[in-house]
Amino acid sequence: MQTYEKFFIGGKWVDPAGSGTLEVVSPFTEEVVGRVPESTIADMDRAVAAARAAFDNGPWPHMSPNERADIMASISAEITSRTDEFATLISTEMGAPYTFAQMGHVFAATAVLDYYANLAREFAFEEVRQGMLGPTVVRREPVGVAAGIIPWNVPLFIIMLKLGPALASGSTMVIKPAPETPLDAFVLAEIIERSGLPEGVVNIVPADREVGEHLVRHPDIDKVAFTGSTAAGRRIGAICGEQLKRVTLELGGKSAAILCDDVNLDEALPQLMPAALMNNGQACVAQTRILAPRSRYEEIKDALAEAVANFTVGDPLDPATECGPLVAERQRQRVEGYIAKGKEEGATLVVGGGRPSHLDRGYFVEPTLFADVDNSMTIAREEIFGPVLSLIPYDGGDDEAVAIANDSDYGLSGSVWTSDPERGLEIARRVRTGTYQVNMLAMDFGAPFGGFKASGIGRELGPEGLHAYLEDKSIAMPMGTEPTLR
Repeated sequence: MQTYEKFFIGGKWVDPAGSGTLEVVSPFTEEVVGRVPESTIADMDRAVAAARAAFDNGPWPHMSPNERADIMASISAEITSRTDEFATLISTEMGAPYTFAQMGHVFAATAVLDYYANLAREFAFEEVRQGMLGPTVVRREPVGVAAGIIPWNVPLFIIMLKLGPALASGSTMVIKPAPETPLDAFVLAEIIERSGLPEGVVNIVPADREVGEHLVRHPDIDKVAFTGSTAAGRRIGAICGEQLKRVTLELGGKSAAILCDDVNLDEALPQLMPAALMNNGQACVAQTRILAPRSRYEEIKDALAEAVANFTVGDPLDPATECGPLVAERQRQRVEGYIAKGKEEGATLVVGGGRPSHLDRGYFVEPTLFADVDNSMTIAREEIFGPVLSLIPYDGGDDEAVAIANDSDYGLSGSVWTSDPERGLEIARRVRTGTYQVNMLAMDFGAPFGGFKASGIGRELGPEGLHAYLEDKSIAMPMGTEPTLR
């Protein structure tokens, strides 16, 4: 049992204003494994006030980029030194397979933080442009106080998608972890406390939706960065639009993996399966719609069925496990409801669809494959967020495959699998998503990440992710001036 009794606010561990607690339940054992205080509005106000004071009156926004980068690098180094601890904790909190937790959760988080530390050292926070009336100094100033609202599926990594560029910019942040997965954020707070980061730059306060909405609406919050469901994103986007508050929304996905008629299945499937079922299917970029040419449909169906059936399901802390439990019983019920809907609407259940017979506890759903799926079916339209794949046939070559891939409310990710990378690139150019992959599962931390359509607004990662935490300012100077840049 890992228990915290205080919040991390203003660089200190402070008593909560209320008496409520959040219990962390292992999705594998179904037992309580941790407990943290639950924030009240008063606690959140205190956290925002600390972040506001740190930005308005503290040294952080005025430190040199190199000084900020040094502190960021020290935080990353300590996280790295505690990789096994973080991976075990995250697997225990939300059920990710341990090997994926090591790489996809912890290593990825440090890689993002390292990227922004290095970018801060070389980024042009000021530049001179010559105009008709004299030089203009163009400054990129920190946005101010940001709110980072974190989901439960990849908690530490998604914290860094927001915290990394916020720190590089000179902004401060209030982090609201998801109620299901607050423990890794509190361990991060312990690291931050020893890092030399000025007090109040980072504040960590888990809360429910009501207090989370209070954070979004708070007049001292300058920017909101949210990752989560499209429904919640619409609500947050509406509030921020009403207040003219800066916002980044990374929302849902229903990504399509296009298998071309020349695909080499022996090479593609070992990479496609992790792309489709990563993190127990609880990933916004999961390739859950698999588009197969009619000419090879039966062959592809049989190969996928074998791969899905052989996916190892079990204890998330066992290094051999490829698919662990879903985060909570409510999530399992949601996924099982979609499986029932797939059967009801006429899709063919090929593999899975139930609960693993060899496990008598845990919120498990078998890795599941549906065939004969029409793109109009519910299981092809809505984000299931579980280990459920839909195999969709197409007849009309690349044009029809692209049309089906684009026939979605979402546009976050996608992939194409072909023996001809140039053909893959041409298909990639035509699919309306924010990220795309040819013959691989990849995420480039130096390139923008985000979605078209209902998959969100704005971009994280890359220089574009830093720009989301900066305000542009133009300062016109007299003719003949040679400004000194900082």
